[in-house]
Amino acid sequence: MMGSGGWSIEKRSSFRSESFLRDIDAPETGCLSIVVLGASGDLAKKKTFPALFNLYRQGFLPSDEVYIFGYARTKISDDELRNRIRGFLVDNKAASSKHSDDVVKFLQLIKYVSGSYDSEEGFQRLDKEISEHEISKNSREGSSRRLFYLALPPSVYPSVCKLIRNYCMNKSDLGGWTRIVVEKPFGRDLESAEKLSAQIGDLFDEPQIYRIDHYLGKELVQNLLVLRFANRFFLPLWNRDNIANVQIVFREDFGTEGRGGYFDEYGIIRDIIQNHLLQVFCLVAMEKPVSLKPEHIRDEKVKVLQSVLPIEDEEVVLGQYEGYRDDSTVPDNSNTPTFATMVLRIHNERWEGVPFILKAGKALNSRKAEIRVQFKDVPGDIYKCQKQGRNEFVIRLQPSEAMYMKLTVKQPGLEMSTVQSELDLSYRQRYQEVVIPEAYERLILDTIRGDQQHFVRRDELKAAWEIFTPILHRIDNGEFKPIPYQPGSRGPGEADELLEKAGYVQTHGYIWIPPTL
Repeated sequence: MMGSGGWSIEKRSSFRSESFLRDIDAPETGCLSIVVLGASGDLAKKKTFPALFNLYRQGFLPSDEVYIFGYARTKISDDELRNRIRGFLVDNKAASSKHSDDVVKFLQLIKYVSGSYDSEEGFQRLDKEISEHEISKNSREGSSRRLFYLALPPSVYPSVCKLIRNYCMNKSDLGGWTRIVVEKPFGRDLESAEKLSAQIGDLFDEPQIYRIDHYLGKELVQNLLVLRFANRFFLPLWNRDNIANVQIVFREDFGTEGRGGYFDEYGIIRDIIQNHLLQVFCLVAMEKPVSLKPEHIRDEKVKVLQSVLPIEDEEVVLGQYEGYRDDSTVPDNSNTPTFATMVLRIHNERWEGVPFILKAGKALNSRKAEIRVQFKDVPGDIYKCQKQGRNEFVIRLQPSEAMYMKLTVKQPGLEMSTVQSELDLSYRQRYQEVVIPEAYERLILDTIRGDQQHFVRRDELKAAWEIFTPILHRIDNGEFKPIPYQPGSRGPGEADELLEKAGYVQTHGYIWIPPTL
């Protein structure tokens, strides 16, 4: 900044999220109350409580400072809730007496409060129970931590958040905090997502809101940034000069199975592509952040989303498996896609011209989720081996977590012939003694630690919906029809044609086989 006859340097104030402020200002000394709203529902039983149990068992939730509250409409006792979730905490085959002891101790940390999601009395009762626990632990007022996990349908988020804000907040002046975790779906389109964001944003600051997408907690997804930015040989290759196309694929070998009514409201794009696959897409395509601070990483993800061009009709194939409408909860004339393949294109220096193919479907011939980065052909190919297939770097997210580099090698023997093989890192083989944590365990721990890196920021959510809302509205209006396909197939044949048109070269005669121990 220029003053009278000279220059002076003005120091820019750095962005400090809640976690950084807390590190500087006050240590966390107060007790921790974790409140699971929707405690009697499926998500809480199958995901939330088992994740909390595993964190407890590994020592991340010490019994002398943590207490767990379940809240739901169902009128049941503490013991009835404990009995409902007991069977989900441990895989029976792996159960040992030590695990059984841990289960008993963990269940004693759970208290149940019954109330509706729009009742002041219910939330006042909940606050009274939490406060009594905090007093019993000699927590100074304002130093306690309160984490609210909304395992609920999004329709009740606004009323629940308002009641938490009015009756259940902790004073944050002595290192304490109140945080809320909200589950997807975050709206149905841009307008509804923005409305929901505004309603919650009026009640809580952004550093208090954790929009959870469990895909960001998966081990191989967490590894993406390390792979890209900590390995010298990837840095010069990760661009349009070397990469021909990128596929991000999610396949299930079963249909809606009793969830037809729920699924039909959303469809495969809202259910899988707009959130899970798009999050993976961001990590594959983003630029290197200036640091590992959560906000710097999330800034780069937003930039990628804002660089995505509008999706072209001819680069979308929708499908619906035959038999989907036989489900009594699905309308006979449903236009909801159970399969989608679409090409996203990024308008920036690194990725101009590289198709990113996002593909998801139900009732297909296999179950897997993977990222497949296909490299361009070798120029001046003296071995005439291009017919065998291109180099590919594949990251297998589930099942059988692995990453492998598909490359051409000499076939062993006296003849000079080439064959496709791989450099393989299979987690089950390489990390035999290591337990890979469940995604929900990692994300709940991140929430307690105040690390928002693996959670979706409001502007990121807006940018994601801007990409998909136009096509979703046309599907909802019946203007874009899904193509029927046979259950147990690869999906509509038109999807493979789209891949070919986008430049993907399929490898024939090569199958990756996970190594056996």
